[in-house]
Amino acid sequence: MNPIKHVAVIMDGNGRWGISHKGSRNLGHREGLNTVEVIIEECIKEKIKYLTLYTFSTENWKRPKKEIKYLFILLENFLLKRIDELIEKNIKLRFIGELNKLPSTLKNLIKLSEEKTSQNTAVQVNIALNYGSKNELINALKMINKKNITINEKNIDKNLFTNSIPNPDLMIRTGNTQRLSNFMLWQLAYTEIFFEKKLWPDFKKKDFRKILSKFISIKRNFGSI
Repeated sequence: MNPIKHVAVIMDGNGRWGISHKGSRNLGHREGLNTVEVIIEECIKEKIKYLTLYTFSTENWKRPKKEIKYLFILLENFLLKRIDELIEKNIKLRFIGELNKLPSTLKNLIKLSEEKTSQNTAVQVNIALNYGSKNELINALKMINKKNITINEKNIDKNLFTNSIPNPDLMIRTGNTQRLSNFMLWQLAYTEIFFEKKLWPDFKKKDFRKILSKFISIKRNFGSI
């Protein structure tokens, strides 16, 4: 039986769901928050200590400005209104990515949210925001060069946005798309990957549990036999 310590998720399909159900991509993003809460609760129940959610990529800046603004406001409102609930549920927040390029209001809320939840232990939810794996690797190599230390696997790990976070055991991508989209390219080297046809707002507790069950039954060799 494979223990599960870290689950990573590419939450794909919010916009498509919003267009087909509500006639608005933005309403799909709002609906997707409900699925986020369900999956966080399941991680707590299953004693999964890390959940990483691909929320906004470095490539997502190419989207319409109105949609980007809505996404940031949605996150700001969540952090403002739900932070006490997160503390009560013992949920720790950590944000990974190039956060310096985000709006100042959001950056301040991120800092406050991380501080307020820093001692929580039920699950650490990593929000990948303005995150791109290629940029992450470039930044790590620049840091290694600046520190004048050896380029090796250990030092790259220490200088990634995900430093101190174990690599994912499994990664789920919803939305019927089978690619990584510049997400955790280094960290996913030996991760079991599950592509799900359902759009993120349609992804339910039973779907998550089904994937966990499949993962548990896999024989993981990590290059051996």
